[in-house]
Amino acid sequence: MFKSIINLFFPKVCSGCNSFLLTNENVICTVCRHDVPLTNHHLSLENEAFKKFYGRIPVVHASAQLYFHKKGIVQQLIHNLKYKGHEEIGTILGEWYAEDLKEIQSLQSIDVIIPVPLHRRKLRERGYNQVTSFGLALSRTLSKPYDDTILRRNIYSKTQSKKTLLGRTEGIETIFDVSFTEKDHDKHFLLIDDVITTGSTLEACSRALLKIPGAKISIVCMAMAQS
Repeated sequence: MFKSIINLFFPKVCSGCNSFLLTNENVICTVCRHDVPLTNHHLSLENEAFKKFYGRIPVVHASAQLYFHKKGIVQQLIHNLKYKGHEEIGTILGEWYAEDLKEIQSLQSIDVIIPVPLHRRKLRERGYNQVTSFGLALSRTLSKPYDDTILRRNIYSKTQSKKTLLGRTEGIETIFDVSFTEKDHDKHFLLIDDVITTGSTLEACSRALLKIPGAKISIVCMAMAQS
Protein backbone atom coordinates (compact mmCIF):
# COMPACT_ATOMS: atom_id res chain seq x y z
CA MET A 1 0.00 0.00 0.00
CA PHE A 2 2.71 2.46 1.07
CA LYS A 3 4.85 1.50 -1.95
CA SER A 4 1.88 2.14 -4.26
CA ILE A 5 1.42 5.61 -2.78
CA ILE A 6 5.12 6.40 -3.24
CA ASN A 7 4.96 5.25 -6.88
CA LEU A 8 1.89 7.41 -7.42
CA PHE A 9 3.72 10.60 -6.44
CA PHE A 10 7.21 9.54 -7.56
CA PRO A 11 6.66 7.18 -10.49
CA LYS A 12 9.62 5.10 -11.63
CA VAL A 13 10.90 5.67 -15.14
CA CYS A 14 12.83 3.47 -17.54
CA SER A 15 16.59 3.99 -17.41
CA GLY A 16 16.74 3.56 -21.18
CA CYS A 17 13.99 5.84 -22.50
CA ASN A 18 12.58 7.69 -19.45
CA SER A 19 9.05 6.40 -20.04
CA PHE A 20 7.01 5.46 -16.96
CA LEU A 21 7.52 1.87 -15.86
CA LEU A 22 4.50 -0.38 -15.55
CA THR A 23 3.83 -2.26 -12.31
CA ASN A 24 5.52 -5.44 -13.54
CA GLU A 25 8.54 -3.65 -15.04
CA ASN A 26 11.83 -3.03 -13.24
CA VAL A 27 14.57 -0.53 -14.16
CA ILE A 28 14.26 -1.10 -17.94
CA CYS A 29 10.90 -1.14 -19.71
CA THR A 30 9.76 -4.05 -21.86
CA VAL A 31 10.16 -2.04 -25.08
CA CYS A 32 13.79 -1.15 -24.29
CA ARG A 33 14.57 -4.73 -23.30
CA HIS A 34 13.26 -5.79 -26.69
CA ASP A 35 15.09 -3.04 -28.58
CA VAL A 36 18.55 -3.11 -26.99
CA PRO A 37 21.12 -4.27 -29.58
CA LEU A 38 22.47 -7.62 -28.39
CA THR A 39 25.89 -8.70 -29.67
CA ASN A 40 25.31 -12.45 -29.23
CA HIS A 41 29.08 -12.75 -28.71
CA HIS A 42 28.47 -15.70 -26.41
CA LEU A 43 27.42 -17.76 -29.43
CA SER A 44 30.82 -17.46 -31.15
CA LEU A 45 34.23 -18.09 -29.58
CA GLU A 46 36.04 -15.94 -32.16
CA ASN A 47 33.66 -12.99 -32.00
CA GLU A 48 34.60 -9.37 -32.65
CA ALA A 49 35.43 -8.71 -28.99
CA PHE A 50 37.84 -11.65 -28.97
CA LYS A 51 39.38 -10.41 -32.24
CA LYS A 52 39.82 -6.97 -30.66
CA PHE A 53 42.51 -8.41 -28.42
CA TYR A 54 43.97 -10.97 -30.82
CA GLY A 55 47.72 -10.43 -31.11
CA ARG A 56 47.69 -7.93 -28.25
CA ILE A 57 47.12 -10.11 -25.18
CA PRO A 58 46.34 -13.81 -24.74
CA VAL A 59 42.70 -14.12 -23.69
CA VAL A 60 40.74 -17.30 -23.10
CA HIS A 61 37.44 -15.57 -23.83
CA ALA A 62 36.21 -12.07 -24.62
CA SER A 63 32.65 -10.82 -25.11
CA ALA A 64 30.33 -7.89 -24.62
CA GLN A 65 26.63 -8.06 -23.91
CA LEU A 66 25.32 -5.07 -25.91
CA TYR A 67 26.35 -2.77 -28.74
CA PHE A 68 27.00 0.84 -27.72
CA HIS A 69 25.79 3.46 -30.22
CA LYS A 70 25.87 7.20 -29.70
CA LYS A 71 22.44 8.51 -28.64
CA GLY A 72 21.15 4.95 -28.37
CA ILE A 73 19.45 3.09 -25.52
CA VAL A 74 22.70 1.52 -24.32
CA GLN A 75 24.47 4.88 -24.11
CA GLN A 76 21.59 6.13 -21.94
CA LEU A 77 21.80 3.06 -19.71
CA ILE A 78 25.57 3.35 -19.26
CA HIS A 79 25.31 7.10 -18.62
CA ASN A 80 22.68 6.59 -15.92
CA LEU A 81 24.74 3.81 -14.37
CA LYS A 82 28.03 5.67 -14.49
CA TYR A 83 27.04 9.23 -13.63
CA LYS A 84 23.54 9.16 -12.12
CA GLY A 85 24.05 6.55 -9.42
CA HIS A 86 21.67 4.00 -10.94
CA GLU A 87 23.69 0.95 -9.91
CA GLU A 88 20.62 -1.24 -10.32
CA ILE A 89 21.25 -1.07 -14.08
CA GLY A 90 24.47 -3.02 -13.61
CA THR A 91 22.61 -5.57 -11.50
CA ILE A 92 19.93 -6.11 -14.14
CA LEU A 93 22.47 -6.44 -16.97
CA GLY A 94 24.67 -8.76 -14.92
CA GLU A 95 21.79 -11.08 -14.04
CA TRP A 96 20.70 -11.09 -17.66
CA TYR A 97 24.14 -11.75 -19.19
CA ALA A 98 25.19 -14.33 -16.62
CA GLU A 99 22.54 -16.71 -17.95
CA ASP A 100 24.29 -16.63 -21.34
CA LEU A 101 27.79 -16.85 -19.86
CA LYS A 102 26.89 -19.97 -17.88
CA GLU A 103 26.68 -21.84 -21.19
CA ILE A 104 30.25 -21.00 -22.25
CA GLN A 105 32.56 -23.93 -21.60
CA SER A 106 35.75 -21.87 -21.44
CA LEU A 107 34.34 -19.80 -18.58
CA GLN A 108 33.67 -22.82 -16.40
CA SER A 109 37.25 -22.56 -15.12
CA ILE A 110 36.92 -18.95 -13.90
CA ASP A 111 38.37 -18.56 -10.40
CA VAL A 112 37.60 -14.92 -9.61
CA ILE A 113 35.86 -11.87 -11.11
CA ILE A 114 37.89 -8.65 -11.12
CA PRO A 115 36.62 -5.16 -12.09
CA VAL A 116 38.63 -2.54 -13.93
CA PRO A 117 39.42 -0.35 -10.91
CA LEU A 118 38.91 3.34 -10.32
CA HIS A 119 41.63 5.42 -8.73
CA ARG A 120 40.82 5.99 -5.05
CA ARG A 121 40.32 9.72 -5.73
CA LYS A 122 37.83 9.00 -8.53
CA LEU A 123 36.10 6.44 -6.29
CA ARG A 124 35.66 9.11 -3.60
CA GLU A 125 34.33 11.59 -6.16
CA ARG A 126 31.83 9.21 -7.75
CA GLY A 127 31.08 7.19 -4.63
CA TYR A 128 31.10 3.81 -6.41
CA ASN A 129 32.70 1.86 -9.23
CA GLN A 130 30.14 1.62 -12.04
CA VAL A 131 31.00 -2.03 -12.76
CA THR A 132 30.64 -3.27 -9.17
CA SER A 133 26.92 -4.06 -9.35
CA PHE A 134 27.43 -5.82 -12.70
CA GLY A 135 30.28 -7.86 -11.23
CA LEU A 136 28.39 -8.80 -8.08
CA ALA A 137 25.43 -9.98 -10.16
CA LEU A 138 27.74 -12.14 -12.27
CA SER A 139 29.33 -13.43 -9.07
CA ARG A 140 26.00 -14.53 -7.60
CA THR A 141 24.74 -16.25 -10.74
CA LEU A 142 28.04 -17.85 -11.79
CA SER A 143 28.94 -18.75 -8.19
CA LYS A 144 32.39 -17.20 -8.56
CA PRO A 145 34.00 -14.80 -6.05
CA TYR A 146 34.30 -11.07 -6.76
CA ASP A 147 37.57 -9.38 -5.75
CA ASP A 148 38.33 -5.68 -6.18
CA THR A 149 41.61 -5.74 -4.23
CA ILE A 150 44.02 -7.53 -6.58
CA LEU A 151 44.06 -5.00 -9.44
CA ARG A 152 44.64 -1.33 -8.65
CA ARG A 153 44.86 1.95 -10.54
CA ASN A 154 47.93 3.97 -9.57
CA ILE A 155 47.31 7.12 -11.57
CA TYR A 156 44.32 9.43 -11.46
CA SER A 157 43.08 10.26 -14.94
CA LYS A 158 40.30 12.32 -16.47
CA THR A 159 37.09 10.73 -17.74
CA GLN A 160 37.92 8.52 -20.74
CA SER A 161 34.86 9.65 -22.70
CA LYS A 162 36.24 13.21 -22.88
CA LYS A 163 39.63 12.16 -24.24
CA THR A 164 40.83 11.78 -27.79
CA LEU A 165 41.91 8.34 -29.05
CA LEU A 166 45.57 9.34 -28.55
CA GLY A 167 44.83 10.58 -25.05
CA ARG A 168 43.16 7.30 -24.14
CA THR A 169 46.21 5.20 -25.04
CA GLU A 170 49.12 7.47 -24.08
CA GLY A 171 51.00 6.12 -21.06
CA ILE A 172 48.19 3.75 -20.13
CA GLU A 173 50.55 0.80 -19.56
CA THR A 174 51.81 2.50 -16.37
CA ILE A 175 48.39 3.13 -14.85
CA PHE A 176 47.57 -0.32 -13.42
CA ASP A 177 49.37 -2.73 -11.12
CA VAL A 178 48.56 -5.80 -9.03
CA SER A 179 48.84 -6.93 -5.41
CA PHE A 180 48.88 -10.70 -5.09
CA THR A 181 50.08 -13.61 -3.01
CA GLU A 182 50.98 -17.19 -3.87
CA LYS A 183 47.33 -18.22 -3.53
CA ASP A 184 46.57 -16.11 -6.63
CA HIS A 185 49.00 -18.07 -8.82
CA ASP A 186 47.61 -20.14 -11.71
CA LYS A 187 44.15 -18.57 -11.54
CA HIS A 188 41.75 -17.76 -14.35
CA PHE A 189 40.64 -14.13 -13.90
CA LEU A 190 37.45 -12.73 -15.43
CA LEU A 191 38.14 -9.04 -16.03
CA ILE A 192 35.01 -6.88 -16.36
CA ASP A 193 34.32 -3.32 -17.51
CA ASP A 194 31.45 -1.19 -18.79
CA VAL A 195 32.32 -0.44 -22.45
CA ILE A 196 34.99 -1.75 -24.82
CA THR A 197 36.19 1.12 -27.03
CA THR A 198 39.83 0.94 -28.13
CA GLY A 199 40.49 -1.93 -25.73
CA SER A 200 43.60 -0.16 -24.38
CA THR A 201 42.37 0.00 -20.77
CA LEU A 202 41.48 -3.69 -20.73
CA GLU A 203 44.79 -4.55 -22.38
CA ALA A 204 46.70 -2.61 -19.72
CA CYS A 205 44.72 -4.29 -16.92
CA SER A 206 45.35 -7.69 -18.47
CA ARG A 207 49.08 -7.06 -18.73
CA ALA A 208 49.13 -6.16 -15.04
CA LEU A 209 47.24 -9.34 -14.12
CA LEU A 210 49.59 -11.41 -16.27
CA LYS A 211 52.38 -10.49 -13.87
CA ILE A 212 50.81 -13.12 -11.63
CA PRO A 213 52.50 -16.48 -12.36
CA GLY A 214 50.26 -18.80 -14.34
CA ALA A 215 47.47 -16.24 -14.73
CA LYS A 216 44.86 -16.65 -17.48
CA ILE A 217 42.56 -13.82 -18.57
CA SER A 218 39.00 -13.64 -19.88
CA ILE A 219 37.15 -10.39 -20.53
CA VAL A 220 33.44 -9.59 -20.26
CA CYS A 221 31.89 -6.15 -20.67
CA MET A 222 28.41 -4.70 -20.60
CA ALA A 223 28.81 -3.10 -24.01
CA MET A 224 31.09 -2.65 -27.02
CA ALA A 225 31.29 0.49 -29.10
CA GLN A 226 30.16 -0.05 -32.68
CA SER A 227 30.56 2.56 -35.39
